[in-house]
Order: sequence, then C-alpha cells, then structure tokens
Amino acid sequence: MRVHLGVLGPVAAWGPEGVPVPLKGPMHRALLARLVVARRRVVPVSRLVEDLWDEPPADAVGTIRTFVAALRRALEPDRPPRARPRLLVTDGPGYALKAADEDVDAWRLERTVRQAGDLPPAEAVRRLTQALGWWRGPAYADVGAASWVRAERSRLADLECRAVEDRAQARLALGAAAEAAAELDAHVGEHPWREDAWHLLALALYRSGRQTEALSAVRRARRALGDRMGIEPGPRLRRLESDLLRQADHLDPGPGGPAARVWAQAAAAYERAAPSYARVRLESTAGLMRDLAVTGGGGLEAAWRHRVAAVAAAEQLGDPEVTARVIGIYDVPAVWTRSDDPEQARRLVDAAERTLRTLPEDHRHDAARCRLLATIAVESRGTLPTDQVASGEGARALQAAERAERLARQLDDPSLLAFALNGVFMQAFRRAGLSARRDAVGAEMISVAMRGGLVTYEILGHLIRLQSHCAVADLVGADRHATAADRLAERHGIPLVAVFTTWYRALRTAATRPLPEAEQAYREAGALLDGAGMPGLGHGLPPMARLSLRLRHGLPPVVDAEDDWGPYETWVRPLLLVTAGDVTAARAALRGIASPPRDLMSEALWCLVARAATAVGDREVMGRAARQLRPATAELAGAQSGLLSFGPVARHLEELSSSLRR
Repeated sequence: MRVHLGVLGPVAAWGPEGVPVPLKGPMHRALLARLVVARRRVVPVSRLVEDLWDEPPADAVGTIRTFVAALRRALEPDRPPRARPRLLVTDGPGYALKAADEDVDAWRLERTVRQAGDLPPAEAVRRLTQALGWWRGPAYADVGAASWVRAERSRLADLECRAVEDRAQARLALGAAAEAAAELDAHVGEHPWREDAWHLLALALYRSGRQTEALSAVRRARRALGDRMGIEPGPRLRRLESDLLRQADHLDPGPGGPAARVWAQAAAAYERAAPSYARVRLESTAGLMRDLAVTGGGGLEAAWRHRVAAVAAAEQLGDPEVTARVIGIYDVPAVWTRSDDPEQARRLVDAAERTLRTLPEDHRHDAARCRLLATIAVESRGTLPTDQVASGEGARALQAAERAERLARQLDDPSLLAFALNGVFMQAFRRAGLSARRDAVGAEMISVAMRGGLVTYEILGHLIRLQSHCAVADLVGADRHATAADRLAERHGIPLVAVFTTWYRALRTAATRPLPEAEQAYREAGALLDGAGMPGLGHGLPPMARLSLRLRHGLPPVVDAEDDWGPYETWVRPLLLVTAGDVTAARAALRGIASPPRDLMSEALWCLVARAATAVGDREVMGRAARQLRPATAELAGAQSGLLSFGPVARHLEELSSSLRR
C-alpha cells in the first residue's frame, strides 16, 4: 500500500484514494515529523530522544521503539510478518524515512517551486496553484515549538511565499495583471517585509492601468519596511518608483497582448483626465468587482475585499446617493446561506442601514432603496431568529427582504426584482419544510432573469430549484436544473457553478450507488472547494459529507480528532461523544444546546442532535428536535442543501416518537 504523508498543516497520512491513515497519538506524529524533517537521512535514537522530550522518560529509547513499531503497522499494514520495512527503516544507530519526493507534500512543494521557473507561464500558474492547494494550515501545525521544527516551518513558509510570488510573475507574463494584483494585495498584507512581493504588486497595478495605486503600493512598502524592520526599500524597489513616475517603456504589459495594452492605456488616460471624479471611480470599481466575483477563487476573494473598501470610501464622501449606488451595484447572486466573511458582511449591512436612514424620502430614490434593502437581506443570511419571536438582526433582514420585493415589483425592473428575490430566498428559512416556497422563488427568478437577460440570476434560479427538488427526493427534476446551470455556466464562463453541480452529483451518487463510489464522488467534489474562494460553503463540509454517508449506510461515525467541523461542530459534537462512549459528556453537550441557524443545513443538524439525544435519553432535546423537524416530514434531511443528505426526516421522527413513547 502506497502512503502519502502531509506536514503542510497537521501531520497526517493517507492511503489509496485519500483514505486517512490513523497515526495514533501526538508523540507518534511528532516522531514521524522529525523523520520527515531529516529528509531520508538517519536520525540516531539518542537525537530523537533529545528532540522529542524536554525531560525524557526513564525508558525513552524503548518508548521510541514502540512508537516506530506502531507507525510501521499504520504506514505498511500489508507488510508480511518479519519482512523488512520499506518506508520507516532501521539504519545503524537510528531510523530513517525512505519516502519518495512525490509521497511527502513538503518535498513535493519544494520540487514544484524549484521547477516552475523553467516552465511556460501557463503551466507554471497551473502547477504552482496546485502546490499552494496542498497547504492545510501552518506547517507541522500539531507538533509544538521545538527548535528543529521552527527552522523547518520558517523554510516552508518562505517556499509558500515564493510560490505565490512566482505564480504572480507568471500571471504577469500571461497578461493577467488584475488577477495578479488582487492576489498580491492580500499577500503583502500578510508578509509586508517581502520586497519582491511589493515590487510585483506595484508592477501588476501599473499594468492594470492603475498608476496611482501602483505608486501608492511602493509608498506603502516604504512605510511597512520602515515601521516593522527599520530599513529603507532596496534599490530595485526605489528604481521602480522612479520608473512608475516617468511611465518607463519597459513597464509596458508586453506579453499581455493588445487587449491588455488597450485597457492599460485607456485606464491611464482616465487617470490623467479625471483625477478628481471620486464618485464615478468608486462606482466603476464596484461594477468591476461585481464582474470579478463570478470568476471564482482569488477573483471572488479579491472582489469581496475591494468591495468593502469601496463602500467605506464612498461613505467618507458624505453623499448617501453615491454610497447607495456603490453598495447596490454589487448584485452578485448568492445561493449558499452562510457568509464567507460574517464580519465583513456585518459591516456592509451596517453601511446599508446607515445609508437608508440618510437617503432622501422620495420616489426618485426607490431603486437605490430597493438595492440597499436587498443587500441587507442577502448579506444577513443565516440570521433569522431561532425561536418564534421575530426580533433583532434576523427580523430586520426579513423585513428588508419583504420591502425590497414590494419595491421591485412596483418598479417593474427585472434586475431589481432578481436581486430582491435573492434576498427573499435567503430569508425563506423561517421554519423547516419550506422547500416548495423556495422552489417557487427559484422558478420566478428564472423567468425574470430570462426576461431581463440576466444570466447569473438565471443560473441562480436553476441552483435554487436543484436544491428544492433534492429536498423532496426528485432527482430527475434536480438533474434537469443541474444540466441547465452547467450549460449556462459553460457558455458564459462562470466556473463557480461547477462546485455546486459536482457536489449535487456526489449527493446523487450517494443516493443511488454503493458506498465506495459515493466516497469517491465526495472526494472529487471536495477537491473543487480548494481555491474556490467560498469558505462559507467549504468550511466543515467534507466531514459532514463523510458522516452523512456512514449514517445512511448504517455505520457508526468515525471519531477523528483532526476533522474540522467548522460551523457545524456544536451540533455534531454530542453524536461524536456518544460514538466515543462518553455518554456523560454527550449529555452535557446537549444540555441547553442552541438551535442551529435557520438555513440550508438546519434540518440536517437537528437530525444529528435528535440522534444523540435519543442515544442518551434526553427527552427535552428529543421533544425540541421533533417539534422543529415535523414540518419537514415529507423531505430528506439536509438534501435542501443540494450537497448531502441524512435520509428521510420521517424516519428520524419515527425514531424520536418511538423513544419518547418508551
């Protein structure tokens, strides 16, 4: 069995088809990490003892041998008894890890970064993007802070920075300056001491036609280096500042081709002709961010970040009409009910509410008012009240959705109505079992979008209907909408749609095919989350999918300490504790447990809570779960997400009813 080892994050191992290999406890992982750092060299047992313990136990050497034996059993389970190990070998006074470069993510990363410079730019971008996707967190995240691991962490962090910067350099060579600039802006924020990154950022901004921002980047670099390091920029960065001021010929986009040059020249002309038109520039920026958002990955993340900055800048102008336009222009369709960045979303909602209060009360501003209300409804996703009392943030969002819809219908503007319906969808989770209501929203959205030529909203309508058909086990109907969404996305170049349709097809496989095929389908779907720029969707989703498969096949959950359940952890933990045999802790976790957010996953989470409550005999929580789930009796738990399912809600209710009678 071939094993792949990972240290770009917590220390981990995977067997064929990405199946995790259990590595015992933290000391076993620390030993494996120490051998990875040695890079196939022998580490004497005496050195291992020094590196693994501050105060070694009396039988440290024997303990090392025990750890090695356990690791060998885990990493080479098919090795015959008494056969010589092939991977973790004994050599003279110690041990060595004889893995191939491609079988250790850190070694693979080093080789990829080294080779990327000799590749054509497009292939370099592809390979470096793949390599950056291998990171799962800080290197050796669970190993501690010993000197041997600190140096290796630092080296790998530098390699990661080089990969980001080399990819940006390749994108510049391809003429993708705007994409490189968006990525580098975040990069220099995290690594302000890297002069090469600042140089690339300024160059990318210039080649995007943003000369003023390019000069600003060089000056930000000067401040960052001075404040943090007490040094002046090096000669290369100083020369770039001078070249930017005189628009030196060698800064021309070159390989980007005629389109890139035309864009840069037009933007530079605008810069010279209209340097004080801040209002127009902010609106143009917001429109550009709207178009960038649907490209996915770094584009979506950059769009979100720059959108918030544009709104903040608009508010500083003190003109509510301008602020309303800057906020409302960004009408990017949203299908997932959890925000990618709740704090940023809250800022946008606050800005929209402030602008509404100061916008003149006359019909000339009804369209702007409608967009502000729709923005509040969309960005307040997942905040509906969790009890019967409509109050606070959730109530304001619900009212905003209703008011936006009324205004949009009065104004008879397809783009306004589509945006408002998006807000209605986000607030259509007042209770379980509302899939028919959401399906109706999706159907109207498709009709409105086709009338107004709004392709992205037409796709959104199909995705909403896909989800709603899944909820009632209508896979034929869901297939039809998945195909329609894919065709539109392919025709109009909208790559993010494939994330949702691929996850839907994994759900379909899980419902109709054997377990191994379903597991493979979810692994392929999970790979699309890397770099998609949608943490609100991806965080915690892969382990939830694996859990849904095991429970639907009558298998107990797998308790893995390395699983990151993200926002679902509160409602999954009681069941995991039950599985681990800790009934007392499970009861404590259930006591007073909060209701899950009212969103696409709420029925699924209530079913997991119900299962744990039944196992420990918590009648109060069982009763709560039954009351919440009863309106969704005819639906599949979690299938409204279009991603996964925990089976019929009716079955969960039957188990609850039976347990409550007992």
